[in-house]
Amino acid sequence: MNEMTSGHTVKAFNDELESINALVVELGELGLDQLRRAVQTLKDEDTKEAGLVIDRDRELNAIDVKADEEIIRLIAKRQPMAKDLRDILTVQKIITDLERVGDEARKIANLTIHFYDNGKPPPSNEILSDIFDMAAFVDEMLTLSLQAFIEVDSRLALSVIEQEERLFDEFRGALRRLSTFLMEDSRSVGHVVDIVLAIRALERIGGHAKNIGGHVIFLITGKDVRHEDLNAIYGELKHIT
Repeated sequence: MNEMTSGHTVKAFNDELESINALVVELGELGLDQLRRAVQTLKDEDTKEAGLVIDRDRELNAIDVKADEEIIRLIAKRQPMAKDLRDILTVQKIITDLERVGDEARKIANLTIHFYDNGKPPPSNEILSDIFDMAAFVDEMLTLSLQAFIEVDSRLALSVIEQEERLFDEFRGALRRLSTFLMEDSRSVGHVVDIVLAIRALERIGGHAKNIGGHVIFLITGKDVRHEDLNAIYGELKHIT
């Protein structure tokens, strides 16, 4: 029998869902901070701080596990149906994206240690510049996606999704510039390969931010827009404006 019957039970469900949403916000803020700290370790050549970023990833994992446990408990206890169940499962997807943001930030912190703690000449600031430029862009995407979730704002969510083409262009442009470095000096091949991995990690963070934007639109409209083009998404959002 479904427990979602009385007003008291519905309030209890809403309170429990809000508790899970608070974990999402905590996880998102921590993931965003990890991204910023990881990139800063590259700028500062700070291997000690990079180690702290890597260790701190355990905190994200712990919140991820706690949120999953809360979701399982909530489903088992309340047996939600229809929109309530949809909201819970969508929040779970957002949690997964945020946990993966932390994984990608950890990769960048690992790169700091690789570059500045191996006794070999590190890459120049010039060859690293694409990491910093792209990091600023995906930071903006992730910040907007979290704000969209907190405010349940379809316009903010859409603004994140609209950045997908620019994200691809930024990624492709960085690869093109790195190829130029490689052609000019083949001795930079090791650094170029490592930096490509960092650029790829940042591109994935942008992708997770875009996913979160799509999840927010799903929460609002009930329409899964993950595989829709922008025109189709615009059409969906017209129904709620």
